[in-house]
Amino acid sequence: MREQTIHFQNSASPVTLTASWRVVELHILPDYRLKVRFVDGLEGIVEMSRLVMDENAGVFTVLREPELFKQAYLEYGAVTWPGEIDLAPDAMHDEIEQNGKWVLF
Repeated sequence: MREQTIHFQNSASPVTLTASWRVVELHILPDYRLKVRFVDGLEGIVEMSRLVMDENAGVFTVLREPELFKQAYLEYGAVTWPGEIDLAPDAMHDEIEQNGKWVLF
């Protein structure tokens, strides 16, 4: 995947998101990584390459296709992809708060 950062705003209809674990900003980075910022200002990196490339990736297998991975967007404060694939924003927030990143595998 070539180096590229894409900024997305919440694509959902106007809804006030107040839970601290709601994602309000998303940047797609190379190597199946994301940079996120939460409503409380916490920022961090989500590393998904191990998960996406694992033979037991399940629904995340389709994200191996770089063009599909780049289609990530925010819906109601969660990182989401076409096909109803998403990440748990509360777990993401907790892990980033503790470690500065969330490594999925």
